[in-house]
Amino acid sequence: MRAIAIALCLVASLSAQARKPIVRKPTPPAATAPKKVAADMACPTPLGVGVASKEPFCDVLTGRDPNDGIVVTIPPHVGDAMIMFDLHNRHMYSEELIRTNKAYRRYTASIGVLTMDNTLISRAVVQSEFRTAGDLVDRISGGAGPGGVKAVAPTGAEPIAITIPAGEDKVSILGEKLAVERLDGVDNFTLPGQPVAIISNVMLEYRPAPPKPVKRTPAKKR
Repeated sequence: MRAIAIALCLVASLSAQARKPIVRKPTPPAATAPKKVAADMACPTPLGVGVASKEPFCDVLTGRDPNDGIVVTIPPHVGDAMIMFDLHNRHMYSEELIRTNKAYRRYTASIGVLTMDNTLISRAVVQSEFRTAGDLVDRISGGAGPGGVKAVAPTGAEPIAITIPAGEDKVSILGEKLAVERLDGVDNFTLPGQPVAIISNVMLEYRPAPPKPVKRTPAKKR
């Protein structure tokens, strides 16, 4: 019996030695919650502020250089980010054309969101029709028209959401082309520097980058 007990003890000892120690992996830091903020953007050609919405509107110009577009800065972040805005067509309002039943317009405007090295991230399109003043999204203050509004006004509204790849800290919004259909024909606008659309309500959603660790200065020995 003693020999059997010794043998069992040796087997148990060898079995314990064969087991690998459990290595606990460090818990990864918790991901920061997404943050949604009004975008920090540089608008080269501000259209003005909406009378009803109090929202700033910005013209989107055609172009090929991202530095000439509407440049949106993305705060330090991890992973992909998302830019969101309302895309509008650009209408030149005229009471005379409405009275004479010549105001009809059908707009199709396309724009691009690009990285600053001129890589296209995505395109967006807005298409809308105008017949009467009720088709306007808002009127823009600061003009010489009745009530102090501008003749140019946003019509149609297309909500846009575009994912921005990780690693980008700025993007540019540039116009591509505009087609305007009238009762008597069609106009196409593609030359650089032409306003082809309007944006408003520009927002960013991203996960903030974790704060950098603070380097502690070692205490000086006395």
